[in-house]
Amino acid sequence: MPPPPPLIALRGAALGFGGRPLFAGLDMALAAGDRACLVGRNGSGKSSLLMALAGRIELDAGDRFVQPGTRIGYLSQAADLSGFDTVLDYVAAGLPPDQAGETFRAEAALAPLGLDPRRDPRPLSGGEARRAALARALAGDPEVLLLDEPTNHLDLPTIEGLEETLAGFRGALLTVSHDRAFLTRVSNRTLWLDRGRLLVREHGFAGFDEWAEAVYADEERAEARLDKRIAAETHWLREGLTARRRRNQGRVRALQQMRAERRERQGRQGTAKLDPAEAAAGGKLVIEAEDIAKSFPAGTGTGETVVARGFSTRIQRGDRIGVIGPNGAGKTTLVRMLIGDIPPDRGTVRLGATIAPAYFDQRRAALDPEESLRRVLDPAGGEQVMVGGRPRHVAGYLRDFLFDPSRLDSPVKSLSGGERNRLLLARLFARPSNLLVLDEPTNDLDMDTLDLLEDVLGDYGGTLILVSHDRDFLDRLVTSVIAVEGGGDVAEYVGGYSDYVRQRPARPAAAPVPAGRTKEAAPRPKTAPRKLGYKQQRELEELPSRIEALTAEVAALEAALADAALYTRDPDRFAAKTDRLAAAQADLTAAEERWLELAELAERLGSA
Repeated sequence: MPPPPPLIALRGAALGFGGRPLFAGLDMALAAGDRACLVGRNGSGKSSLLMALAGRIELDAGDRFVQPGTRIGYLSQAADLSGFDTVLDYVAAGLPPDQAGETFRAEAALAPLGLDPRRDPRPLSGGEARRAALARALAGDPEVLLLDEPTNHLDLPTIEGLEETLAGFRGALLTVSHDRAFLTRVSNRTLWLDRGRLLVREHGFAGFDEWAEAVYADEERAEARLDKRIAAETHWLREGLTARRRRNQGRVRALQQMRAERRERQGRQGTAKLDPAEAAAGGKLVIEAEDIAKSFPAGTGTGETVVARGFSTRIQRGDRIGVIGPNGAGKTTLVRMLIGDIPPDRGTVRLGATIAPAYFDQRRAALDPEESLRRVLDPAGGEQVMVGGRPRHVAGYLRDFLFDPSRLDSPVKSLSGGERNRLLLARLFARPSNLLVLDEPTNDLDMDTLDLLEDVLGDYGGTLILVSHDRDFLDRLVTSVIAVEGGGDVAEYVGGYSDYVRQRPARPAAAPVPAGRTKEAAPRPKTAPRKLGYKQQRELEELPSRIEALTAEVAALEAALADAALYTRDPDRFAAKTDRLAAAQADLTAAEERWLELAELAERLGSA
């Protein structure tokens, strides 16, 4: 059966903004039924490719093809809601010419997203603005959907509703996103924009990492073969240069071409080197909250928003806490109460005496748009920044976070969203801490940087509090979840996000977002996780050796203390061993309890 004709395509496309082009000679096509994801590093040209497909920017070379009459819905990475009196006006302005004035379409798109069509769009939060932009992209009954980071700033219920919509979309879809769980659920095709070329895999995002590594391995083998050929041809050229040059100019030209190819070869892009400076570990208790409650007036001026009613928790050194919940439920407010930034209306919060917190603000309020990158790290504008108490050159430190030294004096406002997040992480990680509080750190970061951030946080010796809507990121990192459900309902669950889904009380399914010609799809079953998260599995594997070591230490200490003469000979040593025995016994008990907890969880998941 022949493939369906494309609804939209690029042929021989080239685009650049000075210097090396983003891509050249690029061919791609999308047909009805394609649910493609577009992945690649920050700066590789993904957003530019989407804009070229949408007809928002002109190609430098090549052609754009659209089937006559095809409606295109486009979601940009940053929506501009200025110039509109109401949210309805903004959404309706995106309708195609043949639907102009049909505001009922805009109202229908807004209804399941919980936005009042009469609201002034200027004070909308990031999540509300994203929902309005989604409604605008979907309201026009599109046959082609081009979505640039659709999950940024959305809460989990809205993301799940969007997944249901896209699963049933019958047109052509192309999505750019850093959210692995989202891409795995909505894609059946993967496009990888890598160093100016587009690689295509006729499968969804699941398995992308293995495919990418195989591509890189093939490249390395090809490069090794090319290097060997260049070495052999160079040796041939040097042996009897004059005579052979006259007899075989073609072979000389081939060697020159191979050398040119090697010069033009683009290696794999570097990876950021994230490494938070750590303060002394401090005491065992980090935060203890007892029966805390908080509410504040609602944004509409009537009633109140209740964040928490009688919530208690105890966070200890080394805990990894995820904080989740719908937008507007009060996740940031709860976290700020826990770290002592704002007081609760009722109850008490006690902080450990030696905590050194570092706070990542999702609104990036710490970044002045007019300030230079240099001054963000050193307000005096010097050449050095203190990182973990040691001096580093500003340029070298920023290079660790993938910033070119030539941009040291560029203003913050010139950075992309992902670059601003990396800059804020650089500023945050320079300061010693034993408590990292990260409020939505994953927005706009590419997957490679996300993977590295995950590894860094996994190895961080302090305590982590992570506010995030990224389900995969949460599953890989946290050991418990605090769910802020709204209306004062706050509860804590053991495990990652998938464990929370399994344990939480039943709730209504997420409402799908309407998408014009989208046909209603049968609800997909919500499958329970089949295995432990990565961090939990690693902890389960490491605990037996820790238990064995602690058991041996307890036995050795008990044997030493059995010597009745030890106290008489060395009372200080006797006291030290007694204290250490008590601590080792407590550690052993905790390790055994944690092993039993994880082993039981693994068994339940395996038999689910």
